[in-house]
Amino acid sequence: MTSTPAAPRTRKSPVERRAEIERAARELALEQGLAALTLRAVAARVGVASGLVSHYIDGMDELVASAFAVIVAEELDEVTALLAGEPAAARRVGALIDTVLDGGRDDVTLVWVQGWALGTGNAALAAAVREQMDAWQAMIAGVISDGIAKGSFDLAAGASGDADAVAWQLLALIDGLNAHSLVRWQAAPDRRALTLRVAAALLGADPSALSAGGDADPASRSAHPRSDHHPGENP
Repeated sequence: MTSTPAAPRTRKSPVERRAEIERAARELALEQGLAALTLRAVAARVGVASGLVSHYIDGMDELVASAFAVIVAEELDEVTALLAGEPAAARRVGALIDTVLDGGRDDVTLVWVQGWALGTGNAALAAAVREQMDAWQAMIAGVISDGIAKGSFDLAAGASGDADAVAWQLLALIDGLNAHSLVRWQAAPDRRALTLRVAAALLGADPSALSAGGDADPASRSAHPRSDHHPGENP
């Protein structure tokens, strides 16, 4: 009886191996948080020796920073695409709040919270956190600026400063409430309703306009006025 020789193992290219390591780090971070990203844990997930992981990365600090950046950038892309489907700026703010406070993003919230904490001792991670916070703030500020231009928001009435300042305030509120929810602080009150009320006050907007089914931007309404004329009636 002859034995069949084992098929030769195909050696992965450096690009393939690094992508595999980065994918494993991302998966671990979403499952257990950034704090779980150790050399041994990543190597075990990939199924290789720790030394092989060390060979293909520039250090664990860089790998942690990269995992953070990929995860939160993916969420920003997802939310930005979702908001693009809302023509009214007020509804985009409402949809933003509905989406990021939907209770199903604890994995990404933990990545954010640990990013802030671990970034105090990891310069690469701190830089990635700042970059992603700036990207989120810029997206929100853009929505607010659009609402101001179309007459949906009156920041003077809200007494809350310019679009950039309001965007930071909304981002801080959302981040804080999501962080609290990780430990079910005060039994996780209705964060969505609270944030909608605060957002309306900051923006000088009608709270109902931020909710699903709310009015369109005033500029849009004036461009398409409602007609109460029915067929058969004299104008």
